[in-house]
Amino acid sequence: MKARVKWLEGAAMVGMAGDAGSEHSVVMDGPPQYGGRNLGPRPMELLLIGMGGCTQFDVMQILRKARQQVSDCVVELTAERAERDPKVFTRIHAHFIVSGQGLDPKRVERAIALSAEKYCSASIMLGATAEITHDFELRDTAVSVADAPPR
Repeated sequence: MKARVKWLEGAAMVGMAGDAGSEHSVVMDGPPQYGGRNLGPRPMELLLIGMGGCTQFDVMQILRKARQQVSDCVVELTAERAERDPKVFTRIHAHFIVSGQGLDPKRVERAIALSAEKYCSASIMLGATAEITHDFELRDTAVSVADAPPR
């Protein structure tokens, strides 16, 4: 896997995925006190977003294989960083909101655990410096006959 980051101006930069297959770009920027102009997310924010995407991808794949009827999945991440340089993440919490019909809480819990312990490279890597915790809530999207709109 390769990537390239090119400085634009001030604290702005553009990151480009190399031969990883996607070849997409993302603009990043630093905070205003360092010359940033809020042109894009901070690099550390992208790390957190990357972890969320990585674990959500795993969880969705596992739930699909388990034949769970997932209609939506949101991962809300909160993180704390060290006060001194290097300001690594020290705590990260991932809250999954999984919506669907007839979801089995044990299967959802197991999918999250498998992602955290075995599959999510980003979580496992960030777990070297941060305490990572997870929880979830289920939202049943089944519509009862009483809730159905009139015809």
